[in-house]
Amino acid sequence: MGRALRWYGANPLHLLVLLCSFALTAYACVRLFAVRPVEVAIWLVGAAILHDLILLPLYSLADLSARAVLRHRENTVPKAPWINYLRVPAFLSGVLLLVWFPLVFRLASPYPKATGLSYDIYLGRWLIITAALFAVSALAFALRLRRAHRVARPAEVDPERPPRENGTP
Repeated sequence: MGRALRWYGANPLHLLVLLCSFALTAYACVRLFAVRPVEVAIWLVGAAILHDLILLPLYSLADLSARAVLRHRENTVPKAPWINYLRVPAFLSGVLLLVWFPLVFRLASPYPKATGLSYDIYLGRWLIITAALFAVSALAFALRLRRAHRVARPAEVDPERPPRENGTP
């Protein structure tokens, strides 16, 4: 067992969750391919091409741009992994846009007819959710910076308090 753990390099629970996710994915693929094999294959290939050839270079460029723009500020603030406070809300906002883009961009023409609901509100709600994600991330980063600043700042010495016996204030 120890040899297997050293070979795998992670917690056994991690391996179990990974195997369960593979099993769930295999089950979904079997069910989907049984119904529409050609459409599912086209979707999988298209998604891989879209991600690897278009989206990956775009968000890598965005990440490098954010690092370049904010690089000069790294010496003025305490050390904190600030880039993740941009990546997480951008990722979540992107996932929401990816899932809801037909409604956000008013491309789902059968939607109002089928449900009787308007899709006029989706763009505004997506923008509000995106703003809230970035606001919560900014607040979390501000709290992290405050904590890092307190740790980095030396303890203030009270001149009226006598020094301790070992000579420290």
